Amino acid sequence: MKSVVFTALPGLPEIEAGRDLSQTIATAVEGAGLVPAPFDVIVVAQKIVSKAEGRTVDLRTITPSARALELAAQTRKDAKLVEVVLSESQEVMRAVPNVLIVRHRLGHVMANAGVDRSNVPGAARDRVLLLPQDPDASAERLRSELMARWQVPVAVLISDSFGRAWRNGVVNVAIGAAGLPSIIDRRGEYDREGRVLEMTEVGLADAVAAGAALVMGEASEGTPVVIARGLQWTATERNAAALLRSKDQDLFR
Repeated sequence: MKSVVFTALPGLPEIEAGRDLSQTIATAVEGAGLVPAPFDVIVVAQKIVSKAEGRTVDLRTITPSARALELAAQTRKDAKLVEVVLSESQEVMRAVPNVLIVRHRLGHVMANAGVDRSNVPGAARDRVLLLPQDPDASAERLRSELMARWQVPVAVLISDSFGRAWRNGVVNVAIGAAGLPSIIDRRGEYDREGRVLEMTEVGLADAVAAGAALVMGEASEGTPVVIARGLQWTATERNAAALLRSKDQDLFR
């Protein structure tokens, strides 16, 4: 019988800009009495990666552009916040009251370009948090540092909560990955009836991120790092960018 166990790490401190995140995570893992093992996946909430990388903006320093003012009126959002969203976006997909959907500069289609106030110290002083500059590179850096410490081949995912078209509720997905195949192509394999699989590609990284969210939480839990144990794979490693559907394959624009 196969099983996958998700364990949230307790006791992590508030993360501030410049903090050594790999050291902090390693200390928490070891403090919890866990011994890293091959195929362990360390799932890290985007917010603490962004905090460690100093990806905050003080809205008091922002001057909204004409486009930001126009969109703010359409969406009923703070024009300064909208200006930051635009700075992180390739294009605006939808703008209606209380909703601003954009294509992020990294390619994600998401609300507000991931710009967020929740669980950000100083939020009352108009500070907001952006996504990491390059989440795949951040995941690779964390993985390299953790493996150098532990001498064990682990994987790292950076997760964030996304809404979904046609379904209510947010689900964690992987926006950064290193050390595992983010997507596994099973096309050409056979099902139990001998039929060839023609369309099946498994979003492994997203599935692991979603499972980790069950113990990570979305509000005040304070457990932004989870270890997923029990997985194995043989497919080639691919980072989280492999999960993004290209514009020319977007059938719903």
